[in-house]
Formats: sequence, structure tokens, C-alpha cells
Amino acid sequence: MTIVTLTKDNFDNTINQNPMVLVDFWAEWCGPCRVFSEVYHQAASKYPDIVFGQINIEEEIELAQDFNVQAIPLLMVFRGNIAIYRETGALTLQALEKIIKDAKSIDMSELQKSIEAHNDE
Repeated sequence: MTIVTLTKDNFDNTINQNPMVLVDFWAEWCGPCRVFSEVYHQAASKYPDIVFGQINIEEEIELAQDFNVQAIPLLMVFRGNIAIYRETGALTLQALEKIIKDAKSIDMSELQKSIEAHNDE
């Protein structure tokens, strides 16, 4: 599985058209980002059913601002167009795999009901 370069032009389509998308916000100058990139690529090859995307915050300033990126690397997980996870810092492969497993186990219909109930308040 290759890693998709996400931009403001393809971000919404990528999130909307795939059941699960992991997004890595990074920058060229960031040492921890380079360390995490290796882990991220390993995970991408192990989970072909998931879209792995990366956003270079220096090239995609608007997306970085939209998601209030204040520290990198930043990992976000989207399911059903909902951001279900967000964490900064370089993760180990084991930690990333746990996040993936946990994200896959979420009952999205229950989450959607909870969001709708909260919005109705």
C-alpha cells in the first residue's frame, strides 16, 4: 500500500470515499516525523484495507490550520467522515497497531447516534 499525499484538493474526497483513513501531519524539518514515517510506512504495508495519508504542514497550511495542528507528528484517524482519534508524537508500531485495532472496533452506528443526540441538545 502506498501512502497518499493529501492536499486541500483531495482531502474531502479521500475521507468521504474510504471507510477508514489515517492521516499523518508532518514537516520535512521534523526529526520525530522522520522516525514516525518509518513506522507509518510499515503499518501501511500491513493494513491494505486502510488508506494512509500524509499532509506536509508547510505545503498544506490551510489544512494544518483547519485541524489546529500545533505539534507534529500528529496522527488523526477518520471513520465515516468522523475524526475518531488524534494524538501527537512519534508512535511505535505496536502503539499504532493498537490504535488501528481500537479504531476498527468502534461501533460507528452507536457513535453516530451519540453525535446526533449531542447535536440535538
